[in-house]
Amino acid sequence: MRTQLAVIGAAMAVTACASTGAEKSASAVYDPFEGFNRNIMAFNNGVDKAVLKPAADGYRAVTNEPIRKGVSNFLANLGQPVVFANTILQGKPEAALDTFGRFLVNSSVGIGGIFDPATAAGVPEHKEDFGQTLGVWGVPPGPYLMAPFVGPTNLRDAIGSGFDRAVDPLSYANSDDAVIFRGTTGALGALSARERLDGAIAVLNEQPEPYVALRRNYTQQRAASIRDGKEEADPFANLPDFDAYDFGDEE
Repeated sequence: MRTQLAVIGAAMAVTACASTGAEKSASAVYDPFEGFNRNIMAFNNGVDKAVLKPAADGYRAVTNEPIRKGVSNFLANLGQPVVFANTILQGKPEAALDTFGRFLVNSSVGIGGIFDPATAAGVPEHKEDFGQTLGVWGVPPGPYLMAPFVGPTNLRDAIGSGFDRAVDPLSYANSDDAVIFRGTTGALGALSARERLDGAIAVLNEQPEPYVALRRNYTQQRAASIRDGKEEADPFANLPDFDAYDFGDEE
């Protein structure tokens, strides 16, 4: 955590005097800390190979798909209060009603969120966080960052994750049982996510330049989530993606 805060603090200092012109396009990623970020990515890959990948393989070996789906549903349901807060802040009343309804139905009929009757009833699921909210409000992403143990983010999303923790009701339960519950669900969330993303991570590691591929993918996905998937008019959309070519110099 201290390392992540140091990165964010340094990024804020640079952002205060840097032009945001390079941030106007999802394909033009502002990455002034690339060398440091690459080192953190190498560290995260080491942790993944030594701990997360074997743990995810073990998790898959001792569970079946319905159990893993139930775990994923339960964890997603825990996050609905944060999603609800962000739908309100983004001025999306229909999404807020959907999220509120999903939480009530899945927490009761779905037995704490293990099952997902809300989806079966046709209630759409929304995924909103404060990083997206800031983007909707027009806040630029700031520098791209690779956080230890967390992975890709940017200054805006890093700040947003702090707000999301602040509005999460679970953050204010301080009993011993609550602390154990938060730690357990946090570890289970990491394990579930790693198992679910196993194929995507394998594909990423096969890329000629995984760092650039991950940076581009993360930036484009976050930009799309802020637009709710709506296509952004881009006069350069039909030009070739030069990041896909190797011109002999490291990006």
